[in-house]
Amino acid sequence: MSRPVQARRLEGVDKNIWVEFVKLAATYSTVNLGQGFPDFPPPDFLKEEFTRALSGEKHMLHQYTRAFGHPPLVKILAQLFGKLLGQDLDPMTNVMVTVGAYQALFCCFQAFVDEGDEVIIIEPFFDCYEPMVKMAGGTPVFIPLRPKAPKDGKLMSSADWQLDPAELASKFSERTKAIVLNSPNNPLGKVFSREELELIADLCVKHDALCISDEVYEWLVYDGKEHVRIASLQGMWDRTVSIGSAGKTFSVTGWKVGWTVGPNRLLQHIRTVHQNSVYHCATAAQEVVAQGFQREFEHYGKPDSYFVQLPKEMQQKRDQLVQSLVAVGMKPIVPEGTYFLVADISEFKSDVPDVPNSDEPYDSRFAKWMVKNKGLAAIPLSAFYCGPHKNNYNSFIRFCFAKEEATLKAADDILQKWKLEKTTP
Repeated sequence: MSRPVQARRLEGVDKNIWVEFVKLAATYSTVNLGQGFPDFPPPDFLKEEFTRALSGEKHMLHQYTRAFGHPPLVKILAQLFGKLLGQDLDPMTNVMVTVGAYQALFCCFQAFVDEGDEVIIIEPFFDCYEPMVKMAGGTPVFIPLRPKAPKDGKLMSSADWQLDPAELASKFSERTKAIVLNSPNNPLGKVFSREELELIADLCVKHDALCISDEVYEWLVYDGKEHVRIASLQGMWDRTVSIGSAGKTFSVTGWKVGWTVGPNRLLQHIRTVHQNSVYHCATAAQEVVAQGFQREFEHYGKPDSYFVQLPKEMQQKRDQLVQSLVAVGMKPIVPEGTYFLVADISEFKSDVPDVPNSDEPYDSRFAKWMVKNKGLAAIPLSAFYCGPHKNNYNSFIRFCFAKEEATLKAADDILQKWKLEKTTP
């Protein structure tokens, strides 16, 4: 064909960091701390429900269910999040189930963003936000979290990465349609404080902007930190879509069950995108997730709740990886939440010298060298920045610590061997 095949909306969004680094990890790595998925099993009660759903008498679980969400799932989500948000939620109009949080994000951008609209994205950001905004015809406007050096020689915390209030205010205009909020944040693990969220909320109200709030790591918060839902703040319920993920909630990323929660005035448009694209999500997976949430709703806040147990276990894994990285000379940024921590690799430039005037950010070349030569996979932080900003924070890499003890021990073995090689004449 002589005429162009590719639609204009795909221009500049064809490259994907995960395609490249997943392939590298599969080819070279013995330990993969790159991609964000647990290599430990989900809770026993959920596995039992899954077996029961597939082998039991409910044969209709193998057929279509309600397009916008399996009734048992949207009902329990409305109960739980109604309690958390202080809202009386209608499960049929205030909740919609999606094929993972990824589809929820896509539906939001397609439903709300027109050509000429601007969408504010906080850097570093989960990499799909930018291409999804562009495919919808919008213009991404970027605002960075800026690190502040910790006092007294302490390790940096994700809380030390902060928005500049004046800089954030300057990004809002009459063209601003929405801001994308990700708290707890991937890749930093930052949990936005109530004060930071109130700053964002005030600007949204002032400029009549929407908030697309990606809260997939809402249950993975450490050190007694509080996850504040921005939709619960004054003036924000009517302009916020909150997005969640069963994959991150119950450690079942392959099930691809997500959801949106918000006012019907917003969700009605998301439903329109959903019904004209994916239309339907896997019935059996929704049934099992519904049973899991029912169990957690009944055990909410109790010691045997998975939502209480999982963050305790994950905090121990985080601390273990922090110790391993510190021991070899990397400088981890201690995350307040999520699966991830970011580490400063500045001390390792003797292993992988910089290449002046290279188009590829240093952390990207370092991560490729590390997986090929050390067998340890991680993701460069520059992958979570827009093109013009990739070299601003190019001496960091992201590790995933949602791994079994054996995996973290294998990573520590690689790091200790590396340290020995560096110190041996």
